[in-house]
Amino acid sequence: MPHLHIKEFKEIKLPYQEESVYFNFIAQNVNNTDEKLISTTYESEDFFLLVKEEENRSLLKTDKLTRPASIYNVHRSLLAYAKAADLEVIASNVPEGQKNVHLQEATALKKIEYFAKEFPQDKEIRIEVGFGSGRHLLHQAANNPDVLFIGIEIHRPSIEQVLKQIVIQKLDNVMLLDYDARLFMELIPSNLVGAIYVHFPVPWDKKPHRRVISTNFIKEARRVLKVGGTLELRTDSENYYAYSYETFIAFPKISLQINKNRDIAVSSKYEDRWKKMEKNIYDVIMTNDEESPELKIEGDFTFDQEIKLSNNELLALHNKTIRFEGGFIHFERVYKLDDGVMLRISMGSFDRPEHLYFLVQNKKASYYPELPLRSPINLQAHQELIKAING
Repeated sequence: MPHLHIKEFKEIKLPYQEESVYFNFIAQNVNNTDEKLISTTYESEDFFLLVKEEENRSLLKTDKLTRPASIYNVHRSLLAYAKAADLEVIASNVPEGQKNVHLQEATALKKIEYFAKEFPQDKEIRIEVGFGSGRHLLHQAANNPDVLFIGIEIHRPSIEQVLKQIVIQKLDNVMLLDYDARLFMELIPSNLVGAIYVHFPVPWDKKPHRRVISTNFIKEARRVLKVGGTLELRTDSENYYAYSYETFIAFPKISLQINKNRDIAVSSKYEDRWKKMEKNIYDVIMTNDEESPELKIEGDFTFDQEIKLSNNELLALHNKTIRFEGGFIHFERVYKLDDGVMLRISMGSFDRPEHLYFLVQNKKASYYPELPLRSPINLQAHQELIKAING
């Protein structure tokens, strides 16, 4: 992750603009005084820079929850703050050069708001979860120009490498997203998707709740797939294969195809490695046989009334958990602002929660820097949050 080690962190009077980077406000962690967040805006992206005070030096990097889609934007913002505050940089892994020429032309990387606002529905859609090096995704897109491919990945170097290849290969039918695929599935319209590829997911043997394949993921896949559409799992892990098969077969009615060591048109670098090691490759392919009801989600994330709790009462919510049927809210961290407070929360379902911030300034509340995903469980959590901050 891009970062600067600095001799001493210095605050600047905010708001402040350094070239085209805007610094809006600073949030001080109440329970961990060596941590600060700097609200930053660059190229229409809002995010936080994170300051960690260490012995004899400080660390300046991007906040993981709000990091922007482009690593280049992180680079520019870190260097801009260092310049604005005249920081003494001890060590850095932030390049000072210009953005890669292919990344300058790339438009395929989207934010979740793009899909939440109006999901593309003018052509068949296929989704790849965890595209890694992008071999399979790029091959499919090149050979199916009339299909829109949505690739989901959270590893930033992989995203940037695939963005470059999209430009080099002049592909106009690929969109990329850095987001939790389990949450993304909840906003896709029903009966739209032709195929979902889950190739070589992390097995998560010690943390099975983090696996992509789950009962809920399969339910959502059945809903978003059109009749005849497929969900394709490909794995070298016998444990993951066995777990997934049991999860699929637990449904009262389902169509499955099982393959072992099946050759496909293009293989990932991981598959090449496993084959050299003579490991078995397992496929579980589910075909959707039924049309699903239209997706209907009602409600929004507005805070219509003034917040009744005082700032001190809001700060006292730290480490509190609210449970309700199907979900929860947990107040992870609390911060002081010059004109209010900010809370970092996790909310939604237990196996795929969202982590986000919300501000309370002059008795008015708002999520920052973006709204939660508009899903039924998040909307329910929002109503519980309103109750909590109003006593």
